[in-house]
Amino acid sequence: MDLTTLERLPLWIGGRAVPASTTRYGEVTNPATGEVIRHVPLGNATDVDAAVQAATAALPAWRAAPPLRRARILMRFRELMEAQKKDLARIVTEEHGKTLADAEGSITRGIEVVEFVTGIPQLLKGEFSENVGSDVDGWSLRQPVGVCAGITPFNFPAMVPMWMYPVALACGNSFILKPSERDPTLSLRMAELLAEAGVHAGVFNVVHGDKEAVDAILEHPGIGAVSFVGSTPIARYIYETGARHGKRVQALGGAKNHAVVMPDADFDFTTEALIGAAYGSAGERCMAVSVVVAVGAAGDAMCERLAARARRVKVSAGTQPDAEMGPVITGAARDRIMGYIDGGVAEGATLVVDGRKPRVPGYEGGFFVGPTLFDRVTPGMAIYRDEIFGPVLVIVRADSLSEAIALINANPYANGAALFTRSGHAAHRFQEDVDVGMLGINVPIPVPMAFHSFGGWKNSLFGDLHVHGIDGVRFYTRGKAITARWPDDGSAAPGFQMPVMG
Repeated sequence: MDLTTLERLPLWIGGRAVPASTTRYGEVTNPATGEVIRHVPLGNATDVDAAVQAATAALPAWRAAPPLRRARILMRFRELMEAQKKDLARIVTEEHGKTLADAEGSITRGIEVVEFVTGIPQLLKGEFSENVGSDVDGWSLRQPVGVCAGITPFNFPAMVPMWMYPVALACGNSFILKPSERDPTLSLRMAELLAEAGVHAGVFNVVHGDKEAVDAILEHPGIGAVSFVGSTPIARYIYETGARHGKRVQALGGAKNHAVVMPDADFDFTTEALIGAAYGSAGERCMAVSVVVAVGAAGDAMCERLAARARRVKVSAGTQPDAEMGPVITGAARDRIMGYIDGGVAEGATLVVDGRKPRVPGYEGGFFVGPTLFDRVTPGMAIYRDEIFGPVLVIVRADSLSEAIALINANPYANGAALFTRSGHAAHRFQEDVDVGMLGINVPIPVPMAFHSFGGWKNSLFGDLHVHGIDGVRFYTRGKAITARWPDDGSAAPGFQMPVMG
């Protein structure tokens, strides 16, 4: 079945495409043209329950499969994803708008998570302690949680779900994915590839929807763990609601990522790095750099270079081979971003590059915002405070590294931050003193590799464990400690006192 030719998308439950029970449908648009290209069902509690039943029925056999067997199935899935990467990227670009190269790169980062979890036999090994007491041994196991769910955002329809379900499946869980209703088609294609790789029917399910489906997931007693990536207000809601219903929850929220530029930085290198970090994917990344903190003499130099390069960014449909930046996801997103630019001007920031009226010949109906650059921004302005999630970069001036660090640490978000410098001393101080979850030294978007975990601090994360890496394995498993002895000499069992080893 070619899902991209369907006018109405199905759900994926029990190893096959099935119609939704809901009568509500949403529109999926091509952001470059503004045209509606298909409709997505907005699932309800009945649809979620059907997915939970399928996932529950499939769980015992999948959990009982040796980890090595699960790993080999995921190896085949990785090979299928790699072989079809360009076709998958076209689906991402059609529904999200990002360039084909960016879409393909994001799929590659998702595949890296699959590569990591093919080592799950090693990752699930427990610990053993011999003779913790006289003729008593102790050891630990990690076992799957059960039925898990992922609620994922529109900006990375391949990569972010792949932060979740490959880890969950490798650990022996079954999974329900609720992708963004704005770009839902790729999730169904990944479900087909998982089935082709050999994942048991019902182990992976897809339920499309909006808040109704989300609430059904959070409230369903058959779901044991929920992962989420999105905005901070929704992350807080997901965490509180899921925890109230007895679920394990990891909820990654928003960001306001700062890049500090020291006077000794290589300004040409830094400019290219920051342009890509700020305007790549039209700024619709939770790790996008949205604030440049220019220290001392770096201020004027960086403003001049960033402005010149921003004006040269090629804005067009993501399918165009020379495009560097595509549209934003919807007309509503475009209008919201435009409002922030208007507000920045009204609050007195210096608008250096104005992206409110980009010219994109042939795509006049698309949802485009051009690269926008503000200078002389202060922390009280909305363009500094809020996560705009668009191609808007602001420059804040600081007199010293200490002032820059204090500015970052005062921000309620704490996802990522970067430092551009040639000074090892400055870099060491930055990595020690900045209170965020992910740091880059001359790296503008410090997204960890799959064998390290991704996550922020403060309002950028609700929950104790980050996604993928070792934290992901810990999230999707529960620890079990066992203490055993095998007496055969007729000795008396322990009495009423607390057992004491040794």
